[in-house]
Amino acid sequence: MVTLTNTKLTSQETIQLEDKHGAHNYHPLPVVLAKGEGVFVWDVEGKKYYDFLSAYSAVNQGHCHPKIINTLKEQAETLTLTSRAFYNDVLGTYEKYITEYFGFDKVLPMNTGAEGVETAIKICRKYAYEKKGIPEDEARIIVCENNFHGRTTTIISFSNDENARKNFGPYTPGFIKIPYNDLNALENALQQENIAGFLVEPIQGEAGVYVPDEGYLSKAAALCRQYEAMFIADEIQTGIARTGKLLACDHENIRPDMLILGKAISGGVYPVSAVLADNEIMDVIKPGQHGSTFGGNPLGCKVAIAALDVVKEEKLAENAERLGKIFRERMNTFIQGSSLVKLVRGKGLLNAIVVNDSPESSTAWDLCVALKENGLLAKPTHGNIIRFAPPLVMTEEQLHECCDIIEKTISEFKK
Repeated sequence: MVTLTNTKLTSQETIQLEDKHGAHNYHPLPVVLAKGEGVFVWDVEGKKYYDFLSAYSAVNQGHCHPKIINTLKEQAETLTLTSRAFYNDVLGTYEKYITEYFGFDKVLPMNTGAEGVETAIKICRKYAYEKKGIPEDEARIIVCENNFHGRTTTIISFSNDENARKNFGPYTPGFIKIPYNDLNALENALQQENIAGFLVEPIQGEAGVYVPDEGYLSKAAALCRQYEAMFIADEIQTGIARTGKLLACDHENIRPDMLILGKAISGGVYPVSAVLADNEIMDVIKPGQHGSTFGGNPLGCKVAIAALDVVKEEKLAENAERLGKIFRERMNTFIQGSSLVKLVRGKGLLNAIVVNDSPESSTAWDLCVALKENGLLAKPTHGNIIRFAPPLVMTEEQLHECCDIIEKTISEFKK
């Protein structure tokens, strides 16, 4: 019997509590975390682990970064929320900061990544009707198969993950799905009627860190310009230095028409997301047409400024680029002698290994449990793929120690 009068619950008691009182919409690895600092987390029994997921790349700056936490404390004692019914003394400063940081005229602040995507869809459609002359309710947006942009009703409408879709219809119309990394398919879709834009992840993270061919993004952006469709980059997971550049689009010198950010924009400390675009696009949004009670709140704005400061001050993009090359070089050398792992791929410190088993097997899950026992936390995606994305504050020495753990675990693993 678990009681809330316990001063400290065990891992098993905590898991039982969640299982009994929480919706079963996640299947977590069996570890209960109670503390985080930098690249490390500790469970409730005090065991220390390397975090090799970074809350799906939200904690790029490391757990509980002192600058971000101190900013949070200071602002939390001053003013947290006003809603947008009134001005607050932080939002304008933040808007100037983030638009100059990423090189856009305007920002529309929201809270979660899915809200950011929904915001971009609404802006894209409104621009198509009011500036391009597409007949109302007929705008269509091109998306890619195996995408992951969130789990709202609209977003799952253009997902091909049946587990996320089934029994949640009726679905929202207005989307055309094409294969990822296929320029011919994109051009064919762009030639259809009433195309408003193309929504794309520069690297498909949830699909298993699927990196497109070099030149795909720049050519896709050029095709969008040619056919006068908006190029919308979802950099919620790939942005904020994760792939070795500030944005993954920067690897091909692309400036999207609309940029969606979330996750590490606040260092994982507070929910903050943002949609950035220039005046011509953003000015279609008028008072009362879109908003959020918490979007643009002073607490989130201050935290985001501090988190983005850390990225530049600590040169996290450069560190991700350097360490990512070391990681892939070590892993590629190692798997030449392994029958369990058949492929390593990624960019910067967003990487994955493909396990040599079917997606329906439990091998990748079992391997992640074995990694946990050896002091490293990662999680499977799409069945037989394990994503590796440590905080970007990791040192080279720590990275090599993590590679040692991964190699030892794979070498000793029995299916």
